Amino acid sequence: MFGQLFNGPLFSGLWKEIISVTWTLFKIMIPMIIVIKVIEELGGIVLLSQWLSPVMFLVGLPSEMGLVWATTLVTNIYAGLLVFMNTDADLTVAQVSILGILMLIAHGLPIEAAIAKKAGVGIAMTLGVRLGGSLLMAWMLHQTYQAGDWLNYPAESVWQHTLASDPSYMAWAIDQVKSLVMIFVIIAVLITFLRILKLLGVEKLMGIILKPILSLLGISRDATNLTVVGITLGLSFGGGLLINEAKRGHISPRDIFVSIMLLNLLHSLIEDTLLILLIGADFTTIFWGRIVFSLAVTSLLVIAINRIDEAICLKYFYKKI
Repeated sequence: MFGQLFNGPLFSGLWKEIISVTWTLFKIMIPMIIVIKVIEELGGIVLLSQWLSPVMFLVGLPSEMGLVWATTLVTNIYAGLLVFMNTDADLTVAQVSILGILMLIAHGLPIEAAIAKKAGVGIAMTLGVRLGGSLLMAWMLHQTYQAGDWLNYPAESVWQHTLASDPSYMAWAIDQVKSLVMIFVIIAVLITFLRILKLLGVEKLMGIILKPILSLLGISRDATNLTVVGITLGLSFGGGLLINEAKRGHISPRDIFVSIMLLNLLHSLIEDTLLILLIGADFTTIFWGRIVFSLAVTSLLVIAINRIDEAICLKYFYKKI
């Protein structure tokens, strides 16, 4: 009985997947930990925080959160969370939710902008939508929370950082190993939970719910199916499928553009949302709020793009691949 259970769809290949995902992330994170430590010792964190302070002030966050977002922009959410764990800032739920939105919309830009470019969407458009969109939503949330004095209480994070009393490098190294072990545990739990959701049909349910909404944006049926994949699993998955279909001529460049613009704002809706919830963000903000914002912005882009001649669009906004 137990043998059949562990060889079933839930556990089949689970350990291999956990190790693969963790190893891939650790290859990025471990060098990043060392680089951040060197930067810290040289006073670079203070300098970088000063550079990003005006941007963080604009959205109601302390300046040190600039390094968290900067790390996320260049690498991924996991690396950004690692930096977050090494800060001693006491944030409210409102502030963590705002930081979460910045991280959810704008992360891993070098890789994901390259994917969008291969699909025919220029890097400038991708960066403009992701950086501009993340800052716009974060600013709107800050103004809303401040006006209503909402979510103005301390955030409770799964990762609680305590400042080491021993300033030695050995103590620092031990602290980082503990953090990496915690990340391994989180990844293991997360991947298992995602499998359970898949077995329960949650991904299919989200697809059924999202299809009518995407159709209203004017996205074709073929592009809609692939966009749903990107929204639920990630831009890399959805973008890769869109690239393949575009090369075959099954989806028009305009459809690809709209799909990629939506995926720039709304992708990996399950996994990334769970990660940001771990640091104490408000679920309604980072899940439903992000969905509404992304659909609203994409709708405005669709209205604008439909008023522009196809030849101009192919020259300035997207291209055939």
